[in-house]
Amino acid sequence: MSRTRIKICGLTREQDIEAAVEAGADAIGMVFYPPSKRCLTPERAAALRARVPPFVDVVALFVNAAEAEIARVVDAVRPDLLQFHGDETVEQCERAGLRYLRAFRVGAPGLETSGALLKSCELYGSAAGWLFDSHSEGYGGSGRAFDWSLVSSASARPAVLSGGLHAENVAAALAMVRPFAVDVSSGVEDAPGIKNADRIRRFVAEVRRFDAS
Repeated sequence: MSRTRIKICGLTREQDIEAAVEAGADAIGMVFYPPSKRCLTPERAAALRARVPPFVDVVALFVNAAEAEIARVVDAVRPDLLQFHGDETVEQCERAGLRYLRAFRVGAPGLETSGALLKSCELYGSAAGWLFDSHSEGYGGSGRAFDWSLVSSASARPAVLSGGLHAENVAAALAMVRPFAVDVSSGVEDAPGIKNADRIRRFVAEVRRFDAS
C-alpha cells in the first residue's frame, strides 16, 4: 500500500497548525508572497514554526522574491524545504542551498500541453519535487482545478498535485495522477488563510481512504 504525502498550505493561525498536525498532515506550507492574503512576516512565521512538532516539514513558499528576502525567511524560520511558485530560474532556486520544490502553473502560456510541461519540468532536475498547480491571475490558492491528465507523464521527480483540490475530488485526482503528494489550501478554508479543522480532517481522511483501497 502506497502512502500519499499531504501538505496543508497557507496557514496563518496556531489553531490551524494544530488541526493540520492532529489530522496527520506531513507538511505545513507558509506563504511569503506579499500580495497574498495568506502572507506571513518572517517573525510571525517563526512563532508559528515553533508550534510544528518534529517529523512534520515546514515549507516556505516564494514568488519571484529577492535573494535577501529569501535569506531573511530562511534565517528566521528555518524551513525544511523551499517552494518556488513564480518565474524563478534553476540558479535562483538553488542559490539558497536548500532542497526545493518547483511549481508549474499548468495551462499558463507555454505550459498548455503535457509535452511542453514535461520539457519545462526537466530544466529543474535538481528539484526535490515538481509541484503542479492551476494557472490563475494570482499565484496559487485560486481554488481552480486543471486537466490532471496533463501531468500523468511527469514522473522523473516526485510529483506534488495541487490546484482546486478538496475532500470531494481528491480521490479522483489521485486515481488519475498517482502523485507522490497532494497540496491543499483553499479547499480546506473558510476564507483565505483561515482554515477549517473539519475540512482538513475530511481531506486527510479521503486521501488515506484512497491509499487503503
